[in-house]
Amino acid sequence: MALARLKECCKTLEICWGKNGAAPTVGMFHNASKASPPASGSPSEDPFGDEREAAVKYKTMSWWQTGMIMIAETISLGILALPKVLATLGLVPGVAVIIGVGILTTYTGLVIGQFKCRHLHIHSMADAGEILLGKVGREVLAAAQLVFYMFIMGSHILTFSIMMNVLTEHSACTIIFSIIGLLVSFAFTLPRRLEELSHLSTISFISIVGAVFITIIGTSVTKSSTGPISFFPPKATAHDTMVAIANVVFAYAGHVAFFTLFSELKEIEDYPKAVALLQGSEIILYTVSAIVIYVFAGPGVASPALNSAGSPFRKIAYGIAIPTIVIGGVVNAHVAVKFQYVRLFRGTQTMHTRSLSSRFIWGMLCMMFWALAWLIGESIPVFNDILALASSLFASWFTFGLPAIFGLHMHYHSLRSTKVIMGWVLNFVVLAIGVFICVLGVYSSYKSITHNLAVGVGGGTFSCADNS
Repeated sequence: MALARLKECCKTLEICWGKNGAAPTVGMFHNASKASPPASGSPSEDPFGDEREAAVKYKTMSWWQTGMIMIAETISLGILALPKVLATLGLVPGVAVIIGVGILTTYTGLVIGQFKCRHLHIHSMADAGEILLGKVGREVLAAAQLVFYMFIMGSHILTFSIMMNVLTEHSACTIIFSIIGLLVSFAFTLPRRLEELSHLSTISFISIVGAVFITIIGTSVTKSSTGPISFFPPKATAHDTMVAIANVVFAYAGHVAFFTLFSELKEIEDYPKAVALLQGSEIILYTVSAIVIYVFAGPGVASPALNSAGSPFRKIAYGIAIPTIVIGGVVNAHVAVKFQYVRLFRGTQTMHTRSLSSRFIWGMLCMMFWALAWLIGESIPVFNDILALASSLFASWFTFGLPAIFGLHMHYHSLRSTKVIMGWVLNFVVLAIGVFICVLGVYSSYKSITHNLAVGVGGGTFSCADNS
């Protein structure tokens, strides 16, 4: 019996990783997700267990549905800061940073999928942290990922209030608008399955593309350029440069949710397709929109970029952007709530029932997270600052540092080939990039936040003033 079990384990590892610990290919995953579920309590147990008789099934998404949710989660507010990045860094270095970060995040996204395949029970960064550093690693990453989600959610509430001020010409107190954003977002977070957000995610993607397109038209028609564009770095301070780089990192910073999204795939072997759909869409859309808007708006381009369109294009752009302003935050909120929900009810029937108690607990978790996000959005009222701080503190690790560590962990036992050695070097470089962005980015964000609060940019904290 023991020998048969050992052979079964070896066969499973070969399906996911090939022989000798080689990096996986798509073909290696064939039928891996269709294998019989392991016994309850097994280290490789799927986070949702055996769903064959469950009333609420979670593992229902195809690769394109997962890709669209990843797009809705990632391609949202970050894109609105990229034209300002080119104004700060210069056209050539700015485009190089946007494309370079896109290539690196494609690699780190694939590494997260590989790590998920090796450890099928992973549902969040906290689960991965437990593999790396035990219970301490789990609790540290659990807290970090939840705070990061709330920063992202807070940025969406802040943008919702800016949008309402633009559309209504500040007809009411800004705090009222932010509370409306909180309540609308809470309502959309109530469904428990990610599949139910996949169609909304498609709407979100169309929304942000449409808003960017209207902004391009608006900046070209109004000819709001305040001077010639800079092909190479203009005179920018070191902390302005770091804030700009941090904003690019934030635009690609969806990796914190990848474990959760991959967990609800029908077939785990399809994760590279979802990553390719996301990253290809990001790199193309980010590069083209940043260049075109910067060329038309010039060095004085605003952040969010929609503010550079000029009236009435500005109002039209914000109106079209409403779905992505709401849904992008909702996807991140859903992943945050799902983490706590799975942690509370993993291995129980409560997770799969439609009982009043299970719905009530899900709703209470939704409201708690959105309330905390509202406090963050009101405390840091400048769009660029909240993106830069969240990116420096958290995205630097979730997008670069931790995936690099996952890669090193998977191959720490083998340095027998040139390919593996090159992989080690690449992972160390990616890790160094993450540490660099974290340290310098946090310092630069702190300086920017304190300066803007001192001069009242954004209307100040918990203020009724117009923040548009």
